Amino acid sequence: MAGYTPMMQQYLAVKEEARDALLFFRLGDFYEMFFDDALLAARELEITLTGRGAGQEERIPMCGVPYHSAEGYISKLVDKGYKVAICEQVEDPATAKGVVRREIVRIVTPGTVMETKSLGDAVNNFIVGAAEEAGRFGLAACDLTTGELYVTSFAAGRETVKNELNVYRPAEAVGDDAALARLHEAARAGGRTLLATVRDGGPDESALSEQFPDERWERHERVRLLAVSRLVGYLGETQKRSLDHVRAVKSYDPQQYMALDAFTRRNLELTETVRDRSRKGSLLWLLDRTRTAMGARQLKRWIDQPLLDRVAADDRLDAVEALHGNWMLREELRGELSEIYDLERLVGRIAYGTANARDLNALGRSLARIPALQQLCAQLGSAPLGRLAEGMDACGDLADAIRSAIADEPPVSVREGGIIRAGFHERLDELKEASRNGKTWIAELERQERDATGIKSLKIGFNKVFGYYLEVTRANLGALPEGRYERKQTLANAERFVTPELKEKEALILEAEDRMVDLEYELFAALRDEIAVHIPRLQRLAEQLSALDALQSLAEVSAERRYVRPKWSDGFDLKISDGRHPVVEAVAEGSAFIANHASLTADDGAILLITGPNMAGKSTYMRQVAMISIMAQIGCFVPAKEAALPMIDRIFTRIGAADDLVGGQSTFMVEMKDIQVMTEQATERSLVIIDELGRGTSTEEGMAIAQAVIEYVHDSVGCKALVSTHFHELAHLEETLPRLRNGCMAVKESADGVTFLRKLVAGAADSSYGIYCAQLAGLPDSIVQRAYGLLASGGDRPSAPALPVLRESAAAADAPETASRPALARAEESLPLASEATVRPGIAQLSLFGEVALPADKPRKTLPAADEKIVGKLRKLDIMRMTPLQALEWLNDARNQLMESGELS
Repeated sequence: MAGYTPMMQQYLAVKEEARDALLFFRLGDFYEMFFDDALLAARELEITLTGRGAGQEERIPMCGVPYHSAEGYISKLVDKGYKVAICEQVEDPATAKGVVRREIVRIVTPGTVMETKSLGDAVNNFIVGAAEEAGRFGLAACDLTTGELYVTSFAAGRETVKNELNVYRPAEAVGDDAALARLHEAARAGGRTLLATVRDGGPDESALSEQFPDERWERHERVRLLAVSRLVGYLGETQKRSLDHVRAVKSYDPQQYMALDAFTRRNLELTETVRDRSRKGSLLWLLDRTRTAMGARQLKRWIDQPLLDRVAADDRLDAVEALHGNWMLREELRGELSEIYDLERLVGRIAYGTANARDLNALGRSLARIPALQQLCAQLGSAPLGRLAEGMDACGDLADAIRSAIADEPPVSVREGGIIRAGFHERLDELKEASRNGKTWIAELERQERDATGIKSLKIGFNKVFGYYLEVTRANLGALPEGRYERKQTLANAERFVTPELKEKEALILEAEDRMVDLEYELFAALRDEIAVHIPRLQRLAEQLSALDALQSLAEVSAERRYVRPKWSDGFDLKISDGRHPVVEAVAEGSAFIANHASLTADDGAILLITGPNMAGKSTYMRQVAMISIMAQIGCFVPAKEAALPMIDRIFTRIGAADDLVGGQSTFMVEMKDIQVMTEQATERSLVIIDELGRGTSTEEGMAIAQAVIEYVHDSVGCKALVSTHFHELAHLEETLPRLRNGCMAVKESADGVTFLRKLVAGAADSSYGIYCAQLAGLPDSIVQRAYGLLASGGDRPSAPALPVLRESAAAADAPETASRPALARAEESLPLASEATVRPGIAQLSLFGEVALPADKPRKTLPAADEKIVGKLRKLDIMRMTPLQALEWLNDARNQLMESGELS
């Protein structure tokens, strides 16, 4: 440091305390950055890079941002994964000797952001602490903005860590090297980055006892203590203040909740869509009718962690049923909740000392709504809601204290005055009166001076540099009497003066105003500190309100969408009558959704092997069974006519194509990895969903793998499973596996073409309509016709005509497989009518209407156009693959066409 100025030496000393952070060093009205920090910040924030002398010959790099707008710049840096250390002046420059003392007051990191503008009201921002020891993994997760802290432990393993990390999706982690390595791997698998800080060593039991005085740590596993200790120690280092709102630890075991891996969450689109990771189109989007931000966060937690406890699930269902059945009381309750602010984050700001007077007013107005909510819950007549209402502490004493102290419309800043209500404090009222009287005296002095001098434009003004002054234009200076006026400031067109009387009164007014502002702040800070003592009460209330809000949201959606309460089956069986996919049904408003039954039972068959055409709704059907199970286990009514469900401990899904380019794994390898996890972790109580099993390799190998996987699930796992495939040859497994049965998506064939009915029926399909779907996707006609030719030839067979026209049914389409209407219209215009049955390779179709050889000298009879069209269709008809009913329908359609053309009367 030799050779640097004292200020720069101070900077370098402070920087040593935060080597891994960008240092915002407060100089006057700016935060300045120097050296490498300046180079990096200028690039990332796109601000001007300058330089300054620092006692050395060369100028050092420097950049800066105004302190009043620093929050936005800090947010940008934190969003990019950087830490920002904020260094402030900690002594009064007027009394300081030498360089003003400066210290780091806080380090802002991705996991410790407190400014909710950059987070979003309805989302948490978790930071996790981790520990791995003796084959066990401990995980603690904290959201500083709300004060929540959760801790759990489990057997250390790649998949278990991934599953638990997906509940929190943290931005930052603290832990030992081994634990952080597992977290990094899990984060990468989920497509996220994680800022990690190494902290090891044993648990600091004294610090834990101080931070959590009511917690009995001897009941906790050691890895949990390690995880919490490392996390709380890191938060103390970075926040440099008491974390009064982080006082309760919510401990749980993962076995309390349904296990959902990252692929299952993504494939089922529980909280975000697959395509663009948007909230809209997810189950959370559908179910979220909450009225508060804390209720929205609670609902997301419930979706992330479906219950495995029937008693707890029935409690939620009982509450939802009571709210569902009383529209008027539910609407009143929703109205009251909409007036309640985000208590969890208000409490966080109070604990941090950043809450202003408007925040306290928001808290007071929210508390005033609690008695009405308690009364409404009691009127609903539900035991769970009654217990919830009885347990609420309305905190009336805090509401009264806020109402009596804080003005109705206080300013944003707590240093401007105008915060405290008149009549609250006698001395403050006296100072306010003195200030008002002084300003009245100033106004009267201005009138007297105008009369005495005859200068009508004379005025008295004020600024922070010169205080009060009399301003006279240059043209009127001659009218001023000599002796009394002392020149204070010269302007281009005017002069400013003071008089002895004005200086005396100014001292009294400014003293009163300064003392008034200071006293107001002291009174406000004392009230805020008093409320901080009651943070545990407020947090318990916030937790109850968020649960109530989430329950009414589930009831609102259930009533709006005509959902029904599920029943629990004690054994293995899952039965759903007229089930519907909740999100697809909601998105396809105006179109009737074709409901389907689902029955996975120990007697009739635990495994359903689904075959059928593309775009027929197989994926939607499988997903809706999983979605209905999840909805039931979070305590929501379900989209079905009736549902009897067991408790599902895990759901595994393999739906859609995905690869891992970074990990060097192909789509097929990723699919095999997912199935490997399923084979290891699935139990009898699990639900397995595999879409298009066996794709990604050769037909023979894919079919062999598909059969082997199905046999393993049937013989070794014994769980419920829905498997779709285009290997129609696997239908024979129904004959050899007693717990498997076939199902297919129904297709109606007629003289006009083919209609996908979106209805699951018993039996196996024998066609996938894949080339026709390619046409709907817009492939060039030359490619499509060539594909049909190759499919038809099977060797030397002649080319077959194109596939029949597809008519859209009224069913809601399977979203990932739905063709656009323009593509459908193009296909209908360009494709001649035909039957795909005639183009299947290796199948000889004998025509019942073969052409008769005519004598060479006898010309062929020309048929009318309508007859020719019908005969052409008849030649191509695959009668051997039609049911009697389909044959009758075709014959009736042909007869109607002939009658309409006049050829048949």
